[in-house]
Amino acid sequence: MKARLTRGVALAVTAVAVLAHRGSRGDPPAGPALPTSIPGNVEISAEHLDVDTKDQSAILSGKVIFTKGTDLTLRCPKIEVKYESSGPRVSWARGSGGVTADVKGVRAEAPELELDLVKQRLWLRGGVRLYRGQGWVAADGAEIDLATARVTMTNVKASLPVGNALKKP
Repeated sequence: MKARLTRGVALAVTAVAVLAHRGSRGDPPAGPALPTSIPGNVEISAEHLDVDTKDQSAILSGKVIFTKGTDLTLRCPKIEVKYESSGPRVSWARGSGGVTADVKGVRAEAPELELDLVKQRLWLRGGVRLYRGQGWVAADGAEIDLATARVTMTNVKASLPVGNALKKP
């Protein structure tokens, strides 16, 4: 069963799963309206949303912004998310169409990304550029451990600023 919502969809991922469960049960959830931001939740805004309740997935498209706390923001034309059957929890996401990720002060650009929220890992693929301050690093791919901010890259080229300690007096 697919539900389709268009134009101006702005929602927390919790709402994606609530919509999915609502569509499968036929009755709206009880209780007060959700606040616009819940600490620890994933927040998403997009122009279009397609929810597949059978597959427990959703595809968001059109100026998608995906945010988790203050440490992770993803922007891209399209994101597919999967949520757990046990409740409205997003476990995985894949962004495509040219993505921008801001992770703890580092900006990354790549054609696509994959995010595993359970393992706290972000993979950028297809030619990656990372920027921080005046430096940049380009690579074929990158893996970021979101818990530790450790970055692993393959086939790397970089331009990094030189510190004051190396300047002649």
